Amino acid sequence: MADLNTRVSNHLQHIYPALNSADTQQLALSLITTMRLEPEQVHAGRQQQIWDQRDVYLITYADSIKSAADEMPLQTLQTFLCQHLKGSISGVHVLPFFPWSSDDGFAVSDYNTVHPALGNWQDIEALAGDFKLMADLVVNHCSASHTWFQQFIAGQSPGKDYFYTADPALDLSAVTRPRTSELLQSVPTADGTRHVWCTFGHDQVDFDFRNPDVLLEFVRIIRLYLDHQVRVFRLDAVAFIWKEPGGNCLNLLQTHEIVRLLRALIEHADTEALIITETNIPKRENLSYFGNANEAHSIYNFSLPPLLVFTLLNGNCRHIKNWLMSMPPAQLGTFYFNFIASHDGIGLRPAEGLLSDQEIESLLAGIERSGGRISWRATSALERRPYEINVSLWDALACTLEDQSGAPDAWQLQRFICAHAILLALEGVPAFYIHSLLATGNDEARLAQSGHNRHINRHQWSQSELNRLLEDNNSHHARVLAALKSLIAIRQQQPAFHPNATQFTLHLGDGIFAFWRQSINREQSIFALNNISLQTHHIPLSDINLIDTEDWYDLVSGQHVALDDQEIVLAPYQTVWLSNRRPDISGNTIAGSSKAADDN
Repeated sequence: MADLNTRVSNHLQHIYPALNSADTQQLALSLITTMRLEPEQVHAGRQQQIWDQRDVYLITYADSIKSAADEMPLQTLQTFLCQHLKGSISGVHVLPFFPWSSDDGFAVSDYNTVHPALGNWQDIEALAGDFKLMADLVVNHCSASHTWFQQFIAGQSPGKDYFYTADPALDLSAVTRPRTSELLQSVPTADGTRHVWCTFGHDQVDFDFRNPDVLLEFVRIIRLYLDHQVRVFRLDAVAFIWKEPGGNCLNLLQTHEIVRLLRALIEHADTEALIITETNIPKRENLSYFGNANEAHSIYNFSLPPLLVFTLLNGNCRHIKNWLMSMPPAQLGTFYFNFIASHDGIGLRPAEGLLSDQEIESLLAGIERSGGRISWRATSALERRPYEINVSLWDALACTLEDQSGAPDAWQLQRFICAHAILLALEGVPAFYIHSLLATGNDEARLAQSGHNRHINRHQWSQSELNRLLEDNNSHHARVLAALKSLIAIRQQQPAFHPNATQFTLHLGDGIFAFWRQSINREQSIFALNNISLQTHHIPLSDINLIDTEDWYDLVSGQHVALDDQEIVLAPYQTVWLSNRRPDISGNTIAGSSKAADDN
């Protein structure tokens, strides 16, 4: 096995082929020293069972819950999580908690400190003491107010060479972007007018990773975060970090090589630290960030949210079933990061090629009837295309696409629970956006105040109001949280729900989205059956092909399934988890005895 210096040098040769051998070795040594590692260090190997079925993540802003008391939001968040979710979630992704100027944190103006309105590094470390902490490494761009960019304007080091500039006369029409703003921003500097590259907007200025000093800065930031107990690094917008004008500037070879380099450094520093890449792009490109199990430990399963929402609103699982059959098992040492709602919205690029334009238009119309908004992007042909749906998941699932009223129907709660039952059963690690666990609706007031579409799903709860609603067992907020915590508790006891356990898609008609999971040791099987329609469905047990020498139980209801019954009846949006391991009175599962053994 190669030592760290050899690994790092090899990556650098691919990223910066113009560097001579001496400069490559010097850069490698600087990176290794910055991470406080030894050049001769050999990776000890990843610890086994670093993730399993007990892993469930929460996605939240530090100030999603605000206290009326004199308490920092990070402290309020930790109190809430320990009170309501201790044991239910294993990790928490706190969205950017650094000083920022726009985009609710993703225009970072200081990577080294916690935003003073949210708390401090001690609060971050306290939270990391209770949960695995995921933090954003906003690696593609920083705020235009960052000291580095002010140095760029003044022509001062080091920032004067940190940002990507381009000649506006170049043909940049092929560049793929998630925004419709102008790509280049004209900026007066001490060296004359410069045109800086802004993938996401003019307050978010793109770094120039052709300068190795930029890479070195981010390795220093990674070391700082590790020192403050961050163990999961979400590489935000990483697909855009390397640019070559004339192409789409997305997913370039140097980008993948940088991810591999960061992986090598991080895993040598901490064998339990993880990299998750945030790449809101079509499936094939997204999967490439696994590399050969040498890039991201995990990738966001971006196709799941639009497909699952469409499936539940359309009452037909044909598309999501075809997609699931096409998804390769995650390689050993990697896993899918599954989610169906986030702070951004429901991305539509990952649905390209999976849903037709007509189906996407139908979905957009239905979501707009439920109060949602649509954000747009520019294509390489400078056309406007829908980029994401901005809506709370609770309101997105209010009614079917056939319902022209957009008003919540009688099945909203069941439909919402069904969506998350599917999330919990799929191969991978599930992640819940805090406003899904709390069944928060569209925040029309915040949207109207800010004018930013994404704010519709970024509500900030008053701690006292939220506690009052959760104490009211009749509120839909309390009912949803209780139901989801119950499903999570069941999931966490099932070896067949291990993130890397076997998964096969079942074919039980267009109204039943079903798949089979089998534990790694092959001792437990679970048939996850989900009625995704308004109709009641009768499923012949012969179609599921249950082994008749074993006893079967529905883990959700705790009921024994008698094979003599010939069929299972699923009400609208009902989920059944059929297992050959029966639940005991504590809610755990124990191996089901075979009939032959029972007869002895």
